Amino acid sequence: MPKERLSVVVTRRLPEVVETRMKELFDVSLRDDDTPMTRSELIEALQEADVLVPTLTDTIDANLIAAAGDRLKLIANYGAGVDHIDVESARQRGVLVANTPGVLTDDTADMTMALLLAVTRRIPEGLAVMKTGGWNGWAPTAFLGGRIGGRRLGILGMGRIGQAVARRARAFGMQIHYHNRRRLRPEIEDALEATYWESLDQMVARMDVLSINCPHTPSTFHLMNARRLKLLKPDAVLINTSRGEVIDENALVRMLKAGEIAGAGLDVYEHGYDANPVLRELENVVMLPHMGSATHEARTEMGEKVIINIKTFDDGHRPPDLVVPAML
Repeated sequence: MPKERLSVVVTRRLPEVVETRMKELFDVSLRDDDTPMTRSELIEALQEADVLVPTLTDTIDANLIAAAGDRLKLIANYGAGVDHIDVESARQRGVLVANTPGVLTDDTADMTMALLLAVTRRIPEGLAVMKTGGWNGWAPTAFLGGRIGGRRLGILGMGRIGQAVARRARAFGMQIHYHNRRRLRPEIEDALEATYWESLDQMVARMDVLSINCPHTPSTFHLMNARRLKLLKPDAVLINTSRGEVIDENALVRMLKAGEIAGAGLDVYEHGYDANPVLRELENVVMLPHMGSATHEARTEMGEKVIINIKTFDDGHRPPDLVVPAML
């Protein structure tokens, strides 16, 4: 007798090649439109599915997991971050959680450098002038920014993405500094020509550019709070392609508006897509709509990892990208 297929519910539209392969392998329920599921739809999915495939727009909290049916055995997250999933509550219910690490590294690091250049070289201002037809010709003092070669870059979070940012920044001639929960091995430090700071405060106060590349966890929430933001030099630039919750956004807005920080490049925001409206009014801020991983290659590879995690679980083995408490 053929083995019964796993019931899989996908909460958002994924690349067609990923959806098609899922359809071939599982009894999969796909979305017709690319809108987030409502809470009631998520509850229904959790009660009916063996496997749920959520994204960062789905908050899978303890109450939702408590409402899950007995069939639910795996949450195969489409994305590396799992701060929107109560992993501990899932574990207590005997539900595994998997994610898709590694595939976003280069794309997110590229976007970090793009934001850094956009802020320091005032690219959005130049683009706006060209789009509106307001350019009247070259002038010696027009749109003056600053070169990034020789500047000190402080990286908060030296995991895969932080190290990828460091490699790119070194190629631009930047000096690499970092703060991390654990110091890197000497050979990695040497290869990156990176200086380790045990004290985050001491590093922040000395950097020309600060790049946020750490995950959002209870210990990193508002890690860059008002007090720590005030340690930044007035001519410093802050870049965030990680998680918005790491920064006290209201404090950042006040300092940017007052000129206490030179500029910021932001791809993520503390309250998801509901960014502080004042940010849109500031010329020294470059804002993007969470585009760090938005390449065809990354989104397809994320889906492939989801499929591997589900298929490995279906075959009776531990998913290769299983999230365990030690990872959080």
